[in-house]
Amino acid sequence: MTTTPDTEQTATVVILHHVKDDAKNNYEAWLKEIIPVSKGYPGHLGVGIVHPVPGATVTYTVIIRFDTRKNLLTWMQSEDRKKLIEKVQPYLIDDDQFFVRSGLDFWFTPGEAKAKLPTKWKQFLITWSAIFPLVLTISALVDWLSTSTQLSLNHELKVLSITFLVVFMMVYVVMPRYTKLVHQWLFS
Repeated sequence: MTTTPDTEQTATVVILHHVKDDAKNNYEAWLKEIIPVSKGYPGHLGVGIVHPVPGATVTYTVIIRFDTRKNLLTWMQSEDRKKLIEKVQPYLIDDDQFFVRSGLDFWFTPGEAKAKLPTKWKQFLITWSAIFPLVLTISALVDWLSTSTQLSLNHELKVLSITFLVVFMMVYVVMPRYTKLVHQWLFS
């Protein structure tokens, strides 16, 4: 298990499971059992599952986010999780593999990179080069929408709208694709 310091806020665990071909249905049933249990733990923010793509990938990737690293580790070290991992072991080819990331490092950690992170200056350049055009575009969009709808936004509401949209786009749209695109340079 690879981790980052306790001082950062949101934390994400990426779990990789290589499931036996004849156990995929059992594994899917197990996912339906473990997900509600993890959601019952304090600070749970969400879970995402990337299913294997036939002919391309063979692993399930389970991504779980918590509000703090402490809450995430509480779940990861819980008796509930230990029992459920014991239950799934017969369906897996390899052991339960996972790594924990906090804050923005998660954007720069694709599955194939495992614990390796790019240098801070590369993280800075990639983040800045993604945020700059987003801020320009979304600022113009918010200005246009407020003008066209004759909705008067005060400075705080305008900044709130812009930052919300920029962060949403960064987390869910831009960074997952962008880091994949520049992966070779980022990790060289």
